[in-house]
Amino acid sequence: MSQLVGCSPWAYLAITIVLLGFAAYMTGQALAATWRPVWQLFVYAALLGLASRFLIYALAEGPLLLWTGYLIDVGVLLIIISFAYRLTRARTMVRQYPWLYERSGILGWRARH
Repeated sequence: MSQLVGCSPWAYLAITIVLLGFAAYMTGQALAATWRPVWQLFVYAALLGLASRFLIYALAEGPLLLWTGYLIDVGVLLIIISFAYRLTRARTMVRQYPWLYERSGILGWRARH
């Protein structure tokens, strides 16, 4: 694990999952609440991946330019952003258009019959 991400598992958990995971969750909510297109999730995940690499470099003395670590960071953060985006979008669709849609699970909605 430390070979792939460039730091100890505890440092990776604290920096990428907890700290930047929260930022990714809030980013996903903001993108969904402002009706941004899905392709912007990838842009913001890439930017948060750069922030993760920098924080691992600065705080955990890991390598700054480790491509495997960057790709893993972006993948994890993209999953978190996508979950928050879909959760917020489903909640918004059902609340704004209750005569058209009803909840269908935690991440979805369907047409009301």
